[in-house]
Amino acid sequence: MTPPARFTGARRAPPGPPRAPAARPAPRPAAAAGVEIGQIDLIINATCTPESIIPASASYVQAKLGAANAGAMDLNANCSGFVYSYVTADALVRAGVADTVLLVGVERLSWVLDYTDRATCILFGDGAGAVVLQPTDTEAGVFGSELGVDGTLADLLSVNGDGTVQPGSSLVPPRIVMQGSDVFRRAVTAMADASEAVVHEAGWDLDDIDLLIPHQANQRIIDATSRRLKLDPARVFLNIHAYGNTSAATIPIALTEAIAARRVPPRANLVFAAFGGGLTWAAAAVRFGERVTPISEVDDEFPGTDKSVWDLLAGNFESFGRLELE
Repeated sequence: MTPPARFTGARRAPPGPPRAPAARPAPRPAAAAGVEIGQIDLIINATCTPESIIPASASYVQAKLGAANAGAMDLNANCSGFVYSYVTADALVRAGVADTVLLVGVERLSWVLDYTDRATCILFGDGAGAVVLQPTDTEAGVFGSELGVDGTLADLLSVNGDGTVQPGSSLVPPRIVMQGSDVFRRAVTAMADASEAVVHEAGWDLDDIDLLIPHQANQRIIDATSRRLKLDPARVFLNIHAYGNTSAATIPIALTEAIAARRVPPRANLVFAAFGGGLTWAAAAVRFGERVTPISEVDDEFPGTDKSVWDLLAGNFESFGRLELE
């Protein structure tokens, strides 16, 4: 194994205009909802890998979209971030504080992956997904929610070498570390308990669940949660095999794909469930609206790249070294 090299700053973003990757998926749900960008009055950017600490990445999203009438903020609850943000956005809409909320889940976890650590590097990926929430006269939205955390266990899943708590951290490459077996045991219990709790809070029976859309962290965690809810595989959405764990982006990506696959019928009863660093957990019982087809669509293909995977990960290898395979 090649020893890690001293961090030289090569993995830091070069100066220049922000890329605002969280803005990429936003036009699609806006068009699907028949919403003009100028109607958005709040942007919530769920992420634990922001482009910068100051300003919040949501500021770049607002600028990239030209959402002149929107407030914007980041929300970091790690892998639970999208569910935390969804419950927050639903409450703000119900309270009349916001009329049109753009909620984005976006992560660039490759930034903190050490490819000599096989316990973490094979698990995580990058991604982004978005939804738009608005008030409705129908019975839709969040019917039950649970947001939880056990901060005494925060060190079980963390990023070392970053943040103000570590003096001189600019000389240390940020690196994700995880006590996998401990996280797994707590994730199984927390996700299953929270999912069952929100179903009961919503006044639903377990048979009323049309689809469980879980955080895509681990197949066994998802299986344990679905068993607790007595759901057969047809009522559980999975795409972990395609993207890995993209943290706060997993559920919006999965929701988008579930709708496209016609697995979300009108007025569907959905359960979102997540667990992540912090250690946070969250679940929401959500009734979807009447319409499951887009009002309009945008012709906007995501750009590809001509770089190889080795080129894309060159900074990681420079910071941590490369695992030598026999």
